Amino acid sequence: MSSTPEIVITAVGFLILVVYHVCLVFKVRTAPMTTSIGLTNHLRREWVETIMKESRDILAVQTLRNWVMASSLLASTAILIGLGITSVAFRPGEIVHLSHNLDLFGSKSQTLWLINLMLLIIDFFFAFFNFTLSIRYYSHASFAINVPASKDPMVTYDTVAAIINRGSKHYTLGMRGYYLAVPLTLWLFGPTWMLAGSLIMTLILYKLDRTA
Repeated sequence: MSSTPEIVITAVGFLILVVYHVCLVFKVRTAPMTTSIGLTNHLRREWVETIMKESRDILAVQTLRNWVMASSLLASTAILIGLGITSVAFRPGEIVHLSHNLDLFGSKSQTLWLINLMLLIIDFFFAFFNFTLSIRYYSHASFAINVPASKDPMVTYDTVAAIINRGSKHYTLGMRGYYLAVPLTLWLFGPTWMLAGSLIMTLILYKLDRTA
């Protein structure tokens, strides 16, 4: 059974991550240009307008291809890690004892350890799902960005930019899944490790998510 201090420490670690991302979403919606997400969304819209106005089809295809390749690599890595963790969950062996030896403060329950592994598996499957969705939107955009407005008035700069930004949103969510894996992995070694990982990851993300 988990002790009260362990539950409190773990809850604080998760609360830090949740509160940070709630504040980030609020900031993106109210003052997008102060965040890297809002700024890059704006720049992608400007990029789409430039590409479509100047008919720079080759540059558009090359750029979208690079995004698809990056998403494909990360999606493949996420599913492989998720399946690898699944195999560990069915054959814990000495790994459980090793993690318990490094547990500075927490329960030694194997059930809790397996729950931690399950959360890690879900996390990487979540990342895989979002990276595959980003590939889907980038593929749609590669067709739409090369359609002249004279052919279809529905294909506007804003429409194409919205498709690309949806793909980028899922790419960002996939990367957040990778980042979340850090405190979740440290949680295998105890709640204090998880809390430290949450604090460090939040500080890193704060630096990355700011525009200045």
